[in-house]
Amino acid sequence: MGFENHPLRVLAKALRGGGAAIPENQATPIERRKLVSWARQQQSSVRLAVLVAWKTASRWAEAANLSSVQFLLVTQKEVIVDWFQTPKGRTQDPFKASRFAVIQGPLTAEIAVLYAKCAPFAPLSALTTSALDALWGQSTQMQGYTAHSIKRGAVKHLLPLLTSGKLSPHLIDRLTKHEEEGGPGTLSRTTLRYAGGDVDLARALETGKVTKHL
Repeated sequence: MGFENHPLRVLAKALRGGGAAIPENQATPIERRKLVSWARQQQSSVRLAVLVAWKTASRWAEAANLSSVQFLLVTQKEVIVDWFQTPKGRTQDPFKASRFAVIQGPLTAEIAVLYAKCAPFAPLSALTTSALDALWGQSTQMQGYTAHSIKRGAVKHLLPLLTSGKLSPHLIDRLTKHEEEGGPGTLSRTTLRYAGGDVDLARALETGKVTKHL
């Protein structure tokens, strides 16, 4: 039971979900300061996708492929994303708590401003994972990082909050979309089916408790 709640369990699960099973081939985690500094030098669409990817601890492609219809609510203090509406999301179980991400805290207001500029129904960014890797490979500032560095950096950023008891492991699992059915604090699929997909449900699933630290 102790191992199940250990911070390393959360990191291992997030890294496996990031796409690599061989530790020596994992992307180098990036720090928020460095990532945000680079993003603010880019066009608004790329900047928006980068900030959303970081705040939701997501793969680059997941964030880049979001469109305006996936945002249930956008304010200066709170942004709510419905992952089920993405192409990959529609192949997943719609009745999982990890379907939603509630973005709060640092960078939320910036995301809201950038969102107002994005084209309706179009992906946040046309930049593919390989294109982002190539772009970073040509940048002195981003040498040594890849697209997967965003998700790995976000998870690493959250680990101290686990060890200090400020966050529960299952909430990080939920935000990273690695939550196992029936895990601690997870609403059942039946309950989620009855609840429907609205803003109140998204808030009740508490990913905002995690994103406010990213």
